[in-house]
Amino acid sequence: MQMKLELVPVPVADVDRAKAFYVDRLGCTEDVDVRPADGVRVVQVTPPGSACSIGFGTGVPAYEGTPGTVRGLHLVVADVEAARADLVARGVEVGEVVDVGGGVRYAGFADPDGNTLTLQEMAWRTGDAF
Repeated sequence: MQMKLELVPVPVADVDRAKAFYVDRLGCTEDVDVRPADGVRVVQVTPPGSACSIGFGTGVPAYEGTPGTVRGLHLVVADVEAARADLVARGVEVGEVVDVGGGVRYAGFADPDGNTLTLQEMAWRTGDAF
């Protein structure tokens, strides 16, 4: 049996502010922004190169969590220094790169609600292995 994780719901306080951050600052693709019923809004964005999307909105139980409670969503990158520099140039406050050993390096940041994300580089995941 195969299973593919395709959507991670992230609770946010302001859908428009979150969308602007994820699309304009993080560089995600806007896949969906619909209002299928009164009080319901569904936004789905996908990080560049990812098969898994991030979803947020209103009026849907999956989005009812407390904003800022998602921790450590990992965005795997081939070069953490380059990815960090790109995000900083886009106005994202990204922490310094930390080498945790074993060829793994991280740099963390948060969305406007305080949900945290981590750029992760793993030295062995290059080329076709990336």
